[in-house]
Amino acid sequence: MTNVIACIDGSSLSEYVTSASVWAAKQLSCPLILLHSLEKDESRTEEDLSGSIGFGSREHLLDELVELDAKRAKLALEHGKMILDNAKSYALAAGAKQVSQLQRHGDLVESLAELEEDTRLIVLGRLGDHHTMNAHTIGSHIERVARSQHRPILISIGDFTPPKNFMIAYDGREAADNAIARIAKSPLLLSLKCHLVMAGDDTPERKEKLEDAQAMLEQEGFQVTASIQPGKIYPVLTQYRDDHNIELMVMGAYAHSKVRQFFVGSNTSKMIIESSIPLLILR
Repeated sequence: MTNVIACIDGSSLSEYVTSASVWAAKQLSCPLILLHSLEKDESRTEEDLSGSIGFGSREHLLDELVELDAKRAKLALEHGKMILDNAKSYALAAGAKQVSQLQRHGDLVESLAELEEDTRLIVLGRLGDHHTMNAHTIGSHIERVARSQHRPILISIGDFTPPKNFMIAYDGREAADNAIARIAKSPLLLSLKCHLVMAGDDTPERKEKLEDAQAMLEQEGFQVTASIQPGKIYPVLTQYRDDHNIELMVMGAYAHSKVRQFFVGSNTSKMIIESSIPLLILR
């Protein structure tokens, strides 16, 4: 696990994704790879074309369509290279030390799966190239990547500014403790003030779990404010975020927990759409 992977699609958010990935690469002291995927729907095969024009069509029409399709594929390739060149120039100007480019044919999720072994962090933008900044729409790949990947995912929301603090949604389960341990051992968030938040009842058992998690982080040098907030997960987290000017939300996709059901279930879209700050998803 050595690289930060920035998923660049040429949309208006590509600059923000690049900024977020440069910050992460600096924090982790690791190389940055700028990835652009040429989706399968950007290129059509001769078989697709022959099937689409039907029986009885003239052969020259098929030849023209194939020629046009080849030109279209070439232009898409050149456009992708231009996107990557621009992103690399921006990343280097922003202070990135090791930057490389990678262009892949096919689905982004499949490309990320092939790169997973050497990936430390994935950076995505909330909206993709088929959406506008005003659209309340998730980038088409975010939830699929969140469900399929085993690496942390940083989601950039608009213009990216290096955060000064972060909030962890904690539920006291074993998977949550494992996520806390990963955060504690990683340099990604070490320089940021940490807010450790549990939603629900303030019982002695839950308070003890929260204190243990706080101690684990503080032992590694984190400055931590921990609290249990009464209420349901979504309103608790959003209210705490607003009240304390949180700049980065950290959540774990914990199996068989309310947090997982909340974030990687039916409410995933709601949180990403509503959030005005970047999100870091831990798996």
